[in-house]
Amino acid sequence: MSLLVMKFGGTSVASKDARHKAISRVRDAREAGYRVVVVVSAMGRSGDPYATDTLKGLLEEPDRDDGREVDLLLSCGEIISSVVFASELRREGLRASVLTGPQAGIVTDSTHGEARVLGIATSRLEGLLEEDIIPVVTGFQGATEDGEITTLGRGASDTTATALGAALGAERVDIFTDVAGIMTADPDLVPEAGLLSHMRYAEVYEMASQGAKVIHPRAVEIARQAQVPIRVVGLDGKRGTVIEDHEPLQDIWANRTPAQSISGVSAKTDVVQFSVRTPENSAEVQRQIFRTLAEADISVDLINVFPDFCDFLIQEGDAGSARAILEALGVTVSLDSNVAKVSVVGSAIHGLPGVMSLIVDALVEKGITILRTSDSNQSISCLVPADRVSEAATALHRAFRLGAAPPAKE
Repeated sequence: MSLLVMKFGGTSVASKDARHKAISRVRDAREAGYRVVVVVSAMGRSGDPYATDTLKGLLEEPDRDDGREVDLLLSCGEIISSVVFASELRREGLRASVLTGPQAGIVTDSTHGEARVLGIATSRLEGLLEEDIIPVVTGFQGATEDGEITTLGRGASDTTATALGAALGAERVDIFTDVAGIMTADPDLVPEAGLLSHMRYAEVYEMASQGAKVIHPRAVEIARQAQVPIRVVGLDGKRGTVIEDHEPLQDIWANRTPAQSISGVSAKTDVVQFSVRTPENSAEVQRQIFRTLAEADISVDLINVFPDFCDFLIQEGDAGSARAILEALGVTVSLDSNVAKVSVVGSAIHGLPGVMSLIVDALVEKGITILRTSDSNQSISCLVPADRVSEAATALHRAFRLGAAPPAKE
């Protein structure tokens, strides 16, 4: 009997009505002959009683040294959600049993707040499945080999789901969300964004890394390595976006022209630009800057390095710590939080002339200043003023002929 892993996000378990729809999806899968493992996020969003951000808000000013205790607190949200969901499954006649991440066998490294999965001991899960019991697993969490509770990062219940899918040999991982699937852009920024029916792992990974919040990038990477398909879909279970590598391009020739080479547009608004003045030709100081940030687990992006100057982006949540670290090195630091990064993503852009020209044309035509750019094999990013990010995303969306009117949110 084939296995499905079904992950339900915070909005999908936040109310009794939403949970009823989620349970209907579980019942549909069971009636179709699948064994099912359910993964749940904490209920709701910031402000809801048991949401992750609400729990974190109980601590006034947690610092980086409080990681162990913060993880203990945040793990409670998924535990509450899973117990409620399993109880309602049983009331609907479906046998279910709750497992925390550690009880489900998820072993991680010791990086509190951003732990990585090292392995999964599946015997307890397999035992429940053999007894025809639905395991309801708490997303977002695991434990180190010595039993310390860890969390896997913001939005990482997706990672729990794909890691379980990989370990259990699932036919597919279904990630249920409050939109119909992966869109060509964030509908809140680009109202005309449309639904993508199929995407490749690398494209989705790039979109997620560049700011699209529909799925955690580490979840996509695990699924790619295991070649487990993912379906991102609304609670109605209709349509959705299938992520896998063997779906052929609809028109391989159209995807080799600049105007039709892009799959989607992503944006990041929670970033701060750091400009650091260093003594001229002081390579040692520059080495200390990036080494010290790395030792503090602070990631940098859109990096420029010159003999007496360097600048880069840092996530807003790390900006205070990064500033203190750099000032302790004796360098001059200035910050600009009025910036955003907008990116175009597509597997066909590598080595294709004309893509950058279209980007610049689209932004310049709208009078949007390009502050900096970077590129990879599958994306090109531009730093723009934060108050122009929606205009920039829309201009790029139209320049690359993406999308139509989006489906209504549930």
